[in-house]
Amino acid sequence: MKGLINILLILTANIALPQVTSVHNNYKSLTQTEITDPQVLAELLTAKDTTDRQKVHSLFTWVIENIAYNTRAFNRGGYSSPKDYWLEEDDDSTAPLKPLNQRVSAIVLKRRTAVCDGYSRLFKTLCDFAGIRCEVITGYGRTNINRIGAQFVSNHKWNAVFIDSGWHLLDATWAAGYINYRNEFEQAYNSQYYLTPPDEFILDHYPEDLRWALLSAPPLLKEFYSTPFKTTAFNRNYITSFQPKSGVIEAAIGDTITIELESNRYKKLLWVTDIANVDSNTIFVLQCCGVSKPVNAINGNKISATYKVINSDAEWLNIIYDDELIMRYKLNIKKNVTLTQDTQKTSF
Repeated sequence: MKGLINILLILTANIALPQVTSVHNNYKSLTQTEITDPQVLAELLTAKDTTDRQKVHSLFTWVIENIAYNTRAFNRGGYSSPKDYWLEEDDDSTAPLKPLNQRVSAIVLKRRTAVCDGYSRLFKTLCDFAGIRCEVITGYGRTNINRIGAQFVSNHKWNAVFIDSGWHLLDATWAAGYINYRNEFEQAYNSQYYLTPPDEFILDHYPEDLRWALLSAPPLLKEFYSTPFKTTAFNRNYITSFQPKSGVIEAAIGDTITIELESNRYKKLLWVTDIANVDSNTIFVLQCCGVSKPVNAINGNKISATYKVINSDAEWLNIIYDDELIMRYKLNIKKNVTLTQDTQKTSF
């Protein structure tokens, strides 16, 4: 049995290894390919591991070797509907109401296929049961089907794990393989997406919450110059147009920037803030605790709000619609240059 467990730690690209487990009596007769309980699987896979790094390696290896990409869901969603195909379906309405990550994980283990939502939730669930801190990160994954000028919107999920006293980034979906020219999944391990240095990971993974870039100053992707970054909440609010179009806004101290959205749905409150890192707690404080509400202008299906540039250190303009972050612009604020006595030129 020791030999069989150790085999699981060997990183291979294409072979799934069904082994007999004895973790729980109820599962003695089942192979790994039949287990649909993530807790049982996590305990089995990490039974001989002594460090968190070893546990992460064991769990990650198993996921990329045993879960195939759901090309049917990908092809059904198509390239024009990024908000649909990358989310896993929870189609068992009769199942006990467990946390969403556990429900999705059970579905993935049953089907042995997933899209990025399923890969990331399964990996997090396995880490949770193994005692590893893990987060699911939502953001933009740049692939060869993304075009400059196309919608720069969240379309992907990956993970961050806390090991060796720090957070590390990885993407089980992209590490597991790729979709070939026949739209078929090819299993092929890609080590580039396992514990990847943040400055490399950001080149094709742009998180909604920039703190998960794990960089003090995340670089801009080329898409930002064509259009602002849109979170998943952008699509939920049925926004049909927006201004400005460019994702990078050039401004100077004293300028007034107008943000305008158009939607045929009920108008909500539009906020514009230069707070660098915006999350649900920031939005709650912004709306409830002494901050004056913005003055919105309504014109038909359009709603607008203004932002006056007074902070020369501001780098990001975050757009909040009601209680959700929906867009982010990059601010390039011109610095005023004051000439010293030594640098002043004298006219004669």
